[in-house]
Formats: sequence, structure tokens, C-alpha cells
Amino acid sequence: MISRRTLATHLLSGAIALGLAAASALPAAAQAAKTPDKAVLMLNWYVYGEHAPFILGLKKGYYAEEGIDLEIQEGRGSAVTIQAVGAGTATFGLADIGVMIKAVAKGAPVKTIGVLLQRTPGAVVAPEGKINGPKDLPGKTIMFTPGDAVTPIWPLYLKKLGIPEGAVKMVAADAQAKLNAVVNNQADGLIGFTTEQGARLPDIMNKPVTMLRYTDAGVNLVSLGIVANTDTLAKRADMVKRFMRATTRAVEEAEKNPKAAIDILMEAYPKIGLPDAQLRSLQYSQALYRASDDKSTRPFRMNPALMDESLEILTQYGGLDPSARSKAQDYFTLEFLP
Repeated sequence: MISRRTLATHLLSGAIALGLAAASALPAAAQAAKTPDKAVLMLNWYVYGEHAPFILGLKKGYYAEEGIDLEIQEGRGSAVTIQAVGAGTATFGLADIGVMIKAVAKGAPVKTIGVLLQRTPGAVVAPEGKINGPKDLPGKTIMFTPGDAVTPIWPLYLKKLGIPEGAVKMVAADAQAKLNAVVNNQADGLIGFTTEQGARLPDIMNKPVTMLRYTDAGVNLVSLGIVANTDTLAKRADMVKRFMRATTRAVEEAEKNPKAAIDILMEAYPKIGLPDAQLRSLQYSQALYRASDDKSTRPFRMNPALMDESLEILTQYGGLDPSARSKAQDYFTLEFLP
């Protein structure tokens, strides 16, 4: 027969064991019940094909798997997106890095944590037959939008080609008026992006276009990247790493199957229309993910030398104050990439 004292001892030991087991399970239970981190990604512009990887990552649950409740917002230009990130109303931004560099030089508390487009999508876009090559530029009428990311580099492009600036007639207009002038045969071409106007014009005009890419003339300038507030990087480093892990996964998945990525985009944003143009936009974008044609490097990883070259170009042609021409590490970091 078990004595009362022995029985009490057994009961106490069992209670202690159960308590220890419950305590050891607490971290896992707490992790499972943890509220996802809310985050906002603001794009550089209205949604179009180039943005498909981010929509794919959201719809396939890549961000949710990393414990992030992500909201994707459309943008109204890189400057507006960078301002939102600097003010803390957006956690992350997809923005032109050249625009970001000039904002940082003026005190914006932001930094890029990964450069997606490591070559500029800047180009002269013209209906087929209007401009067949760089030699045809003199005497032509070209539309441009003041203050955009690629127009300031136009003089460098002409210099690389050996064409005097005054040899080409330049007409300023906003983004839509610029496009309309080309569509209505009021101009020979426009300065824009291969990923945007270059992708859409063939469907809008129902004819092929010629694209004179800045990169073909040796203009090497970084373009779109992920921007974050320096305070976020300091205080929410783990969340930033998880965000970049999910984003890299999404970009790599879209590279494997661009058409599937566009299908997801079109289902989420059917009103953007022009599915063929959206696919071209994504494919043109993917061609700029790396500074060379070597695809062994994972997305977002950039050689610091490319940032140095971009800083030099921005100082000479992009209006960057020479005093802000500091080290590349002042503007970007790779520490949050998978």
C-alpha cells in the first residue's frame, strides 16, 4: 500500500514534470501564435509587368510564410516613394537608386538593401522606321519628361555616341503627353524605359518599335532597388531579412516562369490590360537584373564598383553635388540579403 506521504510526493513530482513540459513548449507556442509583422511596400509607379514578382510573392504566400503581413501600394514616381519611406509611411519602397542617392545627399534617412535593376532601362523608343539606329538621331524630334530618372543622363548618352546635344530637337512633356505625341506622329520618338514605354508602345500602336538602349552605348547606371528607412534597418533587422528572403524567392520564381508570374499579375490587376505588353515589361526588366549576363549571381546582389560608377555619372550629369560623392557603402548594404 502506498502511504499518503509517498502518494503526495508522486503527485508533486508529476505536477512539476507537467509544469516543466508546459514551460518548454511555451516558446514554440508563442512563436506559432505570434502576430505577423505588418509592412508596406510602395512601388515606384502604377502596377505593370515589371512588378509581377512582388505580386507573385504576395499571392503565393511567400511573405506570409516569413511572418510578414505585407501590403503593396502603387506609387507615383520614385521621389514620392522615397519620401514615404523616409517619413515612415511605407516600410519598403521600390525606387530608382539614382533618385534615392540625391535624396540621401539632402538628408533623407534611407538606404538601398538590394539593387534589382543593375543596368538602366533608359532608352530612346521610336516606332519602327522612324529611327533605325543612333546615326539617325540628328534632326529628329524626341520627347522627354523633365525630372524623370533617365533624361538627366541624355547628354552622356549623346557624348558616348559622338552626337552634339543641339543636333536633336528635344520637346518637354509629362509622361502621358510624351507618349501621345509619339502615337499621334507628332514626334519621332521619346526618352523612356524599355520596361515601360518600350513594352507598351507595340501594342498601343499595333506596330514594332526600335529601342536605342543607353546600355548599348556603354552608359552603366544602376536603376530600381529596394529602399528602407535607416531606423527600420537598425530596429527591425530580422524582419528586413525575412522580407528580402521572401522577395528574392519571388524574383527567382518569376525568372523561372515569367508567363506564370504575369498570369498571377493579371488576375490580381485585370484592369491594367495588355497582357503581352506586361510580359515584355517583365522580360525586359529581368534582362537588367545583373550587371553582366552571368546568371549565377542571385538577384539584388551588386558589386560596389557599380555603385561607384553610378555615383560618378550622377556627379557629372545627374546634378549630384560633388561633396556628396562619398563611398558606395553610404548608400547601400548587402547585409540583409539571403
